[in-house]
Amino acid sequence: MAHTNPFTFGALALDKSFTNREPEIRELVRDMENGQDVLVYAPRRYGKSSLVLRAGQRAIRKGVLVGYCDLMRTPTKERFAAALAKTIYSDLETAAGQAIERATRLFRGLRIVPTMEVDPIDGSLRFVFHAGRQRAAIDDTIEALLMLPGQIAAERKRRAVLVFDEFQEILTLDRHFPNLMRSVFQEQPEVGHVYLGSKRHVLERIFDDENEPFWRSSKRLEIGTIESGAFARFLRKRFEETEKGVDEEALSRVLEATGGHPYGTQELAYFLWELVPTGHFARIGDVEAALEQALRSEHNHFAKLWDDAPHAQRLIMLALADEPTRSLYAADYAERHELPAKPALQRAIGALVTKEIAGRDEGRVYRIVEPFFADWLRTEQAI
Repeated sequence: MAHTNPFTFGALALDKSFTNREPEIRELVRDMENGQDVLVYAPRRYGKSSLVLRAGQRAIRKGVLVGYCDLMRTPTKERFAAALAKTIYSDLETAAGQAIERATRLFRGLRIVPTMEVDPIDGSLRFVFHAGRQRAAIDDTIEALLMLPGQIAAERKRRAVLVFDEFQEILTLDRHFPNLMRSVFQEQPEVGHVYLGSKRHVLERIFDDENEPFWRSSKRLEIGTIESGAFARFLRKRFEETEKGVDEEALSRVLEATGGHPYGTQELAYFLWELVPTGHFARIGDVEAALEQALRSEHNHFAKLWDDAPHAQRLIMLALADEPTRSLYAADYAERHELPAKPALQRAIGALVTKEIAGRDEGRVYRIVEPFFADWLRTEQAI
């Protein structure tokens, strides 16, 4: 029986696809059991959602009720209310009874009662909230929904955890919602909250400003790249389990190309695995061929990053792709790479960091952090 590719990218990495992070998982499971509020920060595509969902799976096995709500899918208050309702009903509510009866009983006290629909594909319930003439009604409904996890946890005598993915998006719904949420959460000792986010500058405004309601309210857990030794063991094992191998030189080149970036490493390993016949080893030449495929796969994305960047940002991109540095503002570095004057340089690097194209690593070295983008720049923009 032919093996399927053991590497995945683009979707959540769960089960065997999940790579290491064991210390972080154990820590987060304990936080969930203890009801500790946690802010989990990582740049995009670092695997924070996979990490928290994996921890949630373990916490559920320990008797914790865990609900997950993705704010990237809730651009309106009505959709946020619908997502909360589905999370509370599907993940937290465990009462017996027919689906419609349970949901009706659960949500009958809301100011806006949702319309309930049965999904014809999987039979699950969907909830729809219709905006009324009084805009305050949806705010009151959301407040009541946020209170329900505490009531359910108290009734079941079990710990509950509510996970908010991309939590910084709450500000796009209503800048007053953090005040509303914090006032509710402070009255829920049975409920822990896990906030995931990828936009550091927005999260800092929410959690680090002493004038904001979430100031010093949560433990911090920052997710970085995966240590090369752990990633090498994972890659080697996955190749061996599918009757293929990868030699040490090839492994080193994979991790050099990706810098231990979770998404980028899975992507490159995916293309590499496809190139190697069953019963054979991946060699350094195979890695270079796989890297070419990865660059072709990402070409449209990278071209848009380049096209959308102003002139000063393009100059910094080229400089960092060619020469990562601790001394971005040094006169000799700026002269060597024809960088703009310091005020423009500061604005440009700030924008690139915000867009998560560039950043500083653990050694405080500025470099391109978008996987494979430095390789693409050196190839496509070479003179």
